[in-house]
Amino acid sequence: MSNNNTVVSMLENDLYKFSMSYYYQRITPEGIGTFAFTDRNGMKFTPEFVEILKAELKKIGRLALTDEEYKWCLANIYFIPQYYFEWLKGFRYNPDIIKIFLDEEGHLHIEATDLIYKVTLYEIPILSTVSEVYFRTYQNIEPDWDYIDRQLEKKVAISNDNKLKFANFGMRRRYSHEMEDYVTGYLARNAKYFIGSSTVYFAMKYQSVREDIKPIGTMAHELMMATAAFMGPKEANYHVMRRWTEVYGGAMGIMLTDSFTTDVFLRNFSLDMAKLYDGVRHDSGDPFEFGDKIIAKYESYHIDPKTKSIVFSDSLDFDGALSISKYFKDRINVSFGIGTNLTNDVGTVKPLNIVMKLKTFQVNPRQHVYRCVKLSDAPGKELGDPDEVHSYKVILGLV
Repeated sequence: MSNNNTVVSMLENDLYKFSMSYYYQRITPEGIGTFAFTDRNGMKFTPEFVEILKAELKKIGRLALTDEEYKWCLANIYFIPQYYFEWLKGFRYNPDIIKIFLDEEGHLHIEATDLIYKVTLYEIPILSTVSEVYFRTYQNIEPDWDYIDRQLEKKVAISNDNKLKFANFGMRRRYSHEMEDYVTGYLARNAKYFIGSSTVYFAMKYQSVREDIKPIGTMAHELMMATAAFMGPKEANYHVMRRWTEVYGGAMGIMLTDSFTTDVFLRNFSLDMAKLYDGVRHDSGDPFEFGDKIIAKYESYHIDPKTKSIVFSDSLDFDGALSISKYFKDRINVSFGIGTNLTNDVGTVKPLNIVMKLKTFQVNPRQHVYRCVKLSDAPGKELGDPDEVHSYKVILGLV
């Protein structure tokens, strides 16, 4: 069981990358973004690793959307119009815009800058390639497939026995392409409540096993980060909600809440938006406290929470998902996006703790370049220039 390529398809990316790419084409077609890599563990890498990484990332420049993939997208990603996928057929990654280097202490730095509707597509392939190259280079251990099967059997049993709906959110920090392929196939064949994958390529591949498997995802923090950079953070959530509905007309109706903390989001979560959106996604902080706040917000608007949903996606395993499911039973609908616990539980290594977020945003080439900030409901997950982070907190009344 082996695969020499870290990414094998233009569709090997998270669904929300395509949905945000189309959003940018519609809303900020001249916008320019820079994405920057962060290793939260501050590990040290070698020049040899960097050269291997550069060689692997050059390969993504050869990827192209096939005719079969194009037709599948038109049939299955119906909320994005045909002309976007016609554009995607002509799109090619440009490895030359990916700047990779080590600082004096051996910490890894990666940045990519381009029109934001293009450069947003680079994040997930870069992260998954860093992860796979790391495990090839520094571990070089064949996964224990018997262990993986035993773990998957236990996880699927929890889901099947408790009607636990979940999707695979695991591309970015996976052990390898091969590992995610194997896991997704196992889930498609055995997990009754496996609803799909954020990795579009694998949703497409395993629809042949189960027709109800879907590509899953809506949006990421970068939308709010880019919006707040040039218009301020106080109303950025509301502005994105409004523009998102203009673009998608009610489809893709799960809103991410913690870009500037959930408390700030709830200030922007007006009655019309609460009615329009299907639900929200939890990505940091205490999930029980979060859910209670969301339910209270719906009830304050006389909206029955049982008509709405929460997608929990913060570093989950199946035991944690089950606890959350039981806590909110008969109160609000819940589902789960489970990532690293599925695609990097190989029994021999510890997954990386890496992210790649929007560092700067420029509305168009004639405007100022703004620094971007992400806050969070959890300590240690904030990103951005420290002075800018503090400024956001002051503006939002968080300090």
